[in-house]
Amino acid sequence: MLVPAIVLAGGVRLKPDTTYAMLMPEITPVVFAAQRQAQTVTGMVVEVKPAEREILVSHDPVPGLMPAMIMPFDVRNAAQLSGLTPGTLVSFTLRMDSNAAYADDIRIVRYQSVEQDPLTVRRLRLLRAERDKARIAIDQAAPDFTLTSQSQQRVSLSGLKGKVVVLNFIYTSCALPQFCYRMTNHFGVLQSRFSGRDGRDLVLLSVTFDPARDTPEVLAAYAKQWKADTSRWHFLTGASSEIEKIAAFFGLDYFPDEGLITHSLRTVVIDRAGRLVANVEGNQFTARQLEDLVRRTLD
Repeated sequence: MLVPAIVLAGGVRLKPDTTYAMLMPEITPVVFAAQRQAQTVTGMVVEVKPAEREILVSHDPVPGLMPAMIMPFDVRNAAQLSGLTPGTLVSFTLRMDSNAAYADDIRIVRYQSVEQDPLTVRRLRLLRAERDKARIAIDQAAPDFTLTSQSQQRVSLSGLKGKVVVLNFIYTSCALPQFCYRMTNHFGVLQSRFSGRDGRDLVLLSVTFDPARDTPEVLAAYAKQWKADTSRWHFLTGASSEIEKIAAFFGLDYFPDEGLITHSLRTVVIDRAGRLVANVEGNQFTARQLEDLVRRTLD
């Protein structure tokens, strides 16, 4: 399917990513009533192409200009690509001249929790500083681990090679709707969006960091609550020491706090070869953006 360019005010043309043509409604040329020649765009980087000076971004809606979609953007200043990897959340200025548009003033959006008090945030930062030595970098092989699923089966990361793995960390007693509930809901969306071959090639892992309470039986009930297809979405628990090690690999911080657990958020994407593709911190991304990132990894 040929996806026509989107035509902005003044005849400026932007091209949606044609890889996703079959996954989106057919886009017809639209003239937007944009009055300014510069717009702020926010979203998630899906791919970085240094040689082409281009980034592929799953971006949020730009009011008065274009809806949320996945789109490549030229980057004229190559230095602005520094530090960008798949899963990076960014904000940039979309500059438009007479016949082209490009991304400028690219800024990485660091996660800042608005739900947690400043003392808690500082404590999490201290934990992060201690664990950074164990954290693996993008493109490194993800260390193997073995945990127990909600059906009391042993699941090893090494046994999933050949599939794309998306992993998050939760605990079933989490009281904040924007934390574990939101992350689990994102996985529910992924489960529903990927079917057929793509569904068979994708595995979701939700690892609890509350193994004392999140037994396999509790996780089985939680999986049922979310209507999880447990043939491809596993809820995992294990020894506290093993979970602490896995959390450190991916930069998750957590500590007990008056009967609950204060924690950060991490969503990890691992490719078919077992390499870390993305490690997204926080909850400031949409399920659609995570879907775009996963779909690109599956391709």
